[in-house]
Amino acid sequence: MVVSFVKVAVIATVTLVVDGGETSKVHIKIRPHPQFKEIYQAMLEGGVQRLATRNLTPGLTVYGERLIHVKNVEYRIWDAFRSKLAGGIIKGIQNVPIEAGSQILYLGAASGTTPSHISDIIGENGHAYCVEFASRSLRDLVNNVAAHRPNISPFLEDARKPEKYAIFIPRKIDTIYCDVAQPEQAKLLADNADALLKPNGWVMLACKSQSIDVTMTPEKVYKQEASILRNRGFNVKEIVDLEPYDKAHAMIIAQRPSST
Repeated sequence: MVVSFVKVAVIATVTLVVDGGETSKVHIKIRPHPQFKEIYQAMLEGGVQRLATRNLTPGLTVYGERLIHVKNVEYRIWDAFRSKLAGGIIKGIQNVPIEAGSQILYLGAASGTTPSHISDIIGENGHAYCVEFASRSLRDLVNNVAAHRPNISPFLEDARKPEKYAIFIPRKIDTIYCDVAQPEQAKLLADNADALLKPNGWVMLACKSQSIDVTMTPEKVYKQEASILRNRGFNVKEIVDLEPYDKAHAMIIAQRPSST
């Protein structure tokens, strides 16, 4: 999908140092995303187009991403091949229920690539509660991300047991983002929603079909997981395949009505 630019761009001339110490001036354009607040579209040198977020921690990177400066504002280029959320946005998802001030529960936070961009989006008035089961990944999340971002709280816990961390989350959550390699991904997500999601809250499931059933086609797995969410009271809004950014993955986005 080609990212289109429909809003007024902020343009800057950036000096790059190339091999041999020579410098080259290139034009960089940054525009707000036409649909989603606090997400940006960057046109880099050579016409290359990428997503970006405004860096909450100027000067610091998380996974070696490129930093660009435009009109005294620093942005982080968002790699869609390393973030299912970015891949989903480029593939055309219509709902990203994450914005400034949002309270987010992130299940399967790993070392913090996508959580760091969510941190940029939600800003100082938002908060991301990040659950990760692998101690090594959590250590990276703590040292490289949470240590510099006060709007992230990491938990070394099993996402199948929300009662273990629910007591440490002081308010109901706006959106639950789930990216866990578990056989019962939709059930796990719905169980967390029962414990922590506010009325009319949203869920985003980065569904990995091969973790659920390798004998089924990915499309059947996606429909199965969406059906589980419907049976648990959610209105499934969209199912978007994430290839080529992630093979055999889809983003399932749903909302639970307040009457549930």
